[in-house]
Amino acid sequence: MVVLVIGGAGYIGSHTARALKRAGHEVIIFDNLSTGYEFFAKGFELVKGDVLDAKTLAGVLSRVDAIMHFAASAYVGESVKNPRKYFHNNVEGGLSLLNAALDAGVKKIVFSSTCAVYGEPAKVPIEENIPRQPVNPYGMSKLFFELALESYDRAYDFRYASLRYFNAAGADESGEIGELHEPETHLIPLALGAAAGTMPPLQIFGSDYPTPDGTCVRDYIHVNDLASVHVKALEHLSAGKPSFAVNVGTGKGASVQEVISMVEKVTGKSVPHKKVARRAGDPPALVANPGKAQQLLGWKAARGLEEIVSTAWNWMQKQPQVATR
Repeated sequence: MVVLVIGGAGYIGSHTARALKRAGHEVIIFDNLSTGYEFFAKGFELVKGDVLDAKTLAGVLSRVDAIMHFAASAYVGESVKNPRKYFHNNVEGGLSLLNAALDAGVKKIVFSSTCAVYGEPAKVPIEENIPRQPVNPYGMSKLFFELALESYDRAYDFRYASLRYFNAAGADESGEIGELHEPETHLIPLALGAAAGTMPPLQIFGSDYPTPDGTCVRDYIHVNDLASVHVKALEHLSAGKPSFAVNVGTGKGASVQEVISMVEKVTGKSVPHKKVARRAGDPPALVANPGKAQQLLGWKAARGLEEIVSTAWNWMQKQPQVATR
């Protein structure tokens, strides 16, 4: 199958492109390189373009059987300050892609959604049937596209899989690709950078949450486990089975303090850190119930926190420029 990976020069998209290739699929990467990196697309055909450019999209969609859509602005804090950017990129851009695909007769898409569509859930672990009540423009923009997919499925038999990520982390075991954001806001690379002395001391946002050690708890999933579920989702849709939405996580939470301890164990270095005030809108705990993904797709996360941190550390050491960005 020929798969168009939108945003395939980014963090999760690049790992998924490799998983697709290993599974025997042909991959075309489509990316405007606004946040992606050309070297992440090495070994693949790269079409440089924007999802809002219908003409460029049409030219490449005529050659593919299915789409994986990773392209999005993805900083929660920025979305609150600049919602225009998020609705432009994530909603208008998403609809542009959806309509171009429909016009080209490509009716299978795997969508990079997020647990942010749930907002602040009343119950943890989170199940798919709880209300979707996002509390920031980022989550709202992702929910809008989920709703658009549901409508297109009903009207046009446009098959979709909405994969609601929890906290993607780690790097490919080869050390060739990994997490690289500008700016970096994710806990594990920030903690590793602090340990290496190439980044400032880590800030712990809140230490008085109703959790075992007072710090926020999150469900960290290795990026290659995340990539593998995309392949499973594509196989599900290709078999003519119905559209679906599932949580993609491990079902196990780790606190900020537990992540710091694991970074210290893996690196053999202490993590300089300081406790600061909570950030507005940070729930105490976000952990997936991944049971539906296991039941529907036969998929389960295979890697734990130590492997996540170890692969991230390996990537950082192999890419010295990463640690100083």
